[in-house]
Amino acid sequence: MSKLARVGWYWNRLRSLSVAEIVNRAGTEATQAAGRGRASGPAPVARLDTPGASWLPVDEMRSNSWVLLRADEVLAGYWRVLARGRIELGFPPEWNRNPANGVLLPLTHGKIMSVRDTAEVGDIKYLWGPNRHLELVCLAQAWRGTGQRRYLDGIGVLLESWIDQCPPTLGPNWSSALEAGVRLVNWATVWQLIGGAASSLFESPVGQVLRSAWLESVWCHAEFIRSHRSRHSSVNSNLIGELAGLFVAGVTWPCWDQSSQWRRDARAGLEAEVLAQIGPDGVDREQATGGQQFVWDCLLFAGLAARTTGKPFSGAYWQRMEAMQEYLAAIMDAGGHVPMFGDTDDAQLSGLVLGAGGDIHQSQLATAALLFGNPGLARKAGIVDTRTRWLLGEARCREFDSLLLKSAPATGRTDFPDGGTYVLGANLDTADEFRVVADAGPLGRDGIAAHGHADALSFTLSVSGREFLIDPGTGTYHGPRKWRQAFRGTAMHNTMTILNQDQAVSGGKFIWSRKYTTRVLERDSNRVVESLIAEHDGYRRLAGRPVHRRSWRLERQSASLTVVDEVIASTPQSVSLNWHFSEECHVTCTPDGVLIANGPVRLRMTLPPDGEVSILRGSDEPMAGWVSRRYDNMVPSTTLVWRGHVRGGEVLETVLKRA
Repeated sequence: MSKLARVGWYWNRLRSLSVAEIVNRAGTEATQAAGRGRASGPAPVARLDTPGASWLPVDEMRSNSWVLLRADEVLAGYWRVLARGRIELGFPPEWNRNPANGVLLPLTHGKIMSVRDTAEVGDIKYLWGPNRHLELVCLAQAWRGTGQRRYLDGIGVLLESWIDQCPPTLGPNWSSALEAGVRLVNWATVWQLIGGAASSLFESPVGQVLRSAWLESVWCHAEFIRSHRSRHSSVNSNLIGELAGLFVAGVTWPCWDQSSQWRRDARAGLEAEVLAQIGPDGVDREQATGGQQFVWDCLLFAGLAARTTGKPFSGAYWQRMEAMQEYLAAIMDAGGHVPMFGDTDDAQLSGLVLGAGGDIHQSQLATAALLFGNPGLARKAGIVDTRTRWLLGEARCREFDSLLLKSAPATGRTDFPDGGTYVLGANLDTADEFRVVADAGPLGRDGIAAHGHADALSFTLSVSGREFLIDPGTGTYHGPRKWRQAFRGTAMHNTMTILNQDQAVSGGKFIWSRKYTTRVLERDSNRVVESLIAEHDGYRRLAGRPVHRRSWRLERQSASLTVVDEVIASTPQSVSLNWHFSEECHVTCTPDGVLIANGPVRLRMTLPPDGEVSILRGSDEPMAGWVSRRYDNMVPSTTLVWRGHVRGGEVLETVLKRA
């Protein structure tokens, strides 16, 4: 990042802060400056006479072939890291070397490292991924299921090397309280799976030294989170992850006087944040699908841990969690596809293996169905996955079939007014499904809306479980700036742009310095027709102060969708309609309109007259025709752009129906 760009970023960030936050951050920076280069004080000696709560049904665990395959890969030095997939990092790896660029990062004070400076560090997500220790959980699953000592010893080798290479407060693995929280959740899972303090891993004198060093690092992690957790405008899903790690640590390791304080602080924080960050309808206020699945797992692991203490979280806490899964069930199509609204960055909390072909969304639905006795979620999930069995145990999972036999719609709710998401559809959750998921919500959470995309009045369309119109995803955080800006910008979503501008004004990779307001004007649904009308004011900063209004009208019997766009402005406007198709779609312009085929399913799209039409695939200028199913992995797809001019009172009508 150039000096000029860095100054601009700091200025935009400062503009988003309140006076109270500026004062707080100044104090925090001063405290961190005073402690630069100095490791934390010695951890108190852990007391092992009081066992921690065991919140996993460890006696019922059985490994499957996929768990063993992954565990053997790890022992052979192969790791799966974001877009790089299966790569050789060694066993043990160099924990402070970034797989993205091969750079070995120094052991300077973690909180003052410029971890987002890609020129110096590379993409930090590639380094943080292996250091979340998901692989240790896989090894623990393999040990629990087979009893083979090599898996247990592998855990010891990885732990010993990590503790040696990553001393408290020093290096990139001590730069983020969230990463410390995620590591604690996985360490706590491993601790239970291998038998806790009495594990045979610790039976030798060398093992006892490892146990002491591990517990000391646990204490340092928890205290690090307490000192550096997210505050003010930085409060988002990161804080929930930090608090979940702190709470799970307090429950799993009641070895110190501070453990009870960790539990109290984290419990209070989680109870407050679940209500602040998740709406009553179950939509994460960050407006990010990927972030929502990560948050749900954080709440789940903390909730399971709390139940075993005899002091479960409140009913409101669990209500929000169930509502989150009802939202997921509504936006998931019959083929299991989930729209990639907002930032989706492959974030995983837990290393518990999903199984071959496993899907995190389907897993969460199955777990939630059993936790809440919700037959609709069971129908949406369809089966009980491997991870759910490890989390809840075989006895609990046997209840799943009885839930499936109950009569309940798989999509129980379609309107989510707090989050601004609406599902319009015909024959939902059947082979003839026609499902529209419309976004009429805010840009993101108050403040900087860090993980929201400028996608007001966008929507996705699936037919018969096949994706047609999609949200292209996230691209990257720390890669080339043009990719970050494009994927979060308006033109990369199925909505209208005016003068090729974004609906909101970006102030940096995770800052929106000027946001918009969206209003729902009308919502109607009956047996024949569903409709939705909404508008946003993001373009009122432009000449003529334009407002974009869009209506969706879905005729159930014919499975036909009509989209009408109107610009309310005092002057004519130059506009573009952007349509992004799945990479599985074949798009052809014909005299009768645009024909789109995805396998055997075909749609015909009729565009407004008198416009210029472009079909783009893998284009860099303009940036269009891309989809990012995984973080930092972009593949060509097809984008259709209609360009034209509108005057007051004119409307643009687009029709999509089965061919």
